[in-house]
Amino acid sequence: MLYDNAGNRKYLTAEERNRFIGAARGRPFPINTFCLTLAYSGARISEVLALKAGNVDIAAGVIVIETLKKRRRGVFRQVPVPDVLLRKLVTNHKLKCSSPDQHLWPMSRTTAWKEVKAVMRDVGVAPHCASPKGLRHAFGVVGIVTASIPLNLMQRWLGHSRIETTAIYANAVGSEEREIALKMWR
Repeated sequence: MLYDNAGNRKYLTAEERNRFIGAARGRPFPINTFCLTLAYSGARISEVLALKAGNVDIAAGVIVIETLKKRRRGVFRQVPVPDVLLRKLVTNHKLKCSSPDQHLWPMSRTTAWKEVKAVMRDVGVAPHCASPKGLRHAFGVVGIVTASIPLNLMQRWLGHSRIETTAIYANAVGSEEREIALKMWR
């Protein structure tokens, strides 16, 4: 669901997502790389916390994420991420000298959640959508509505089993709906 019971959106707009990314870049390590990985991958907070040095495939330009919402372990997906994030991960986490089994962010889920919320609060994201899940939803909405990513690719990147789940992100309203209409008017 993209809206709560009161009709408030539960995702960041493209502008809010961009502000979040800008603010995350200015945060100290390791919060900066954690927040950027959440924003650029669309992964769940637990999936990002589970990432290890070996999950970053620099040559392919992807992060390999284990889908933790499945009923079994060992289901992986590759999500392309920007070079700027890959460079930060390599440099800040010393990936070239790290063991492939070394976790990138040795922090608790609660600590990670609080740090993400703090960045969102600092950039003025509305409380009803200021959460790590709001970033995941924003990844889906921005990808489908603004960037016109095909549903099947977005489904794979988000780790959804059913295309119907991914199609929910096409139900955005407000500025995102207007963005879709602008494409039709051109």
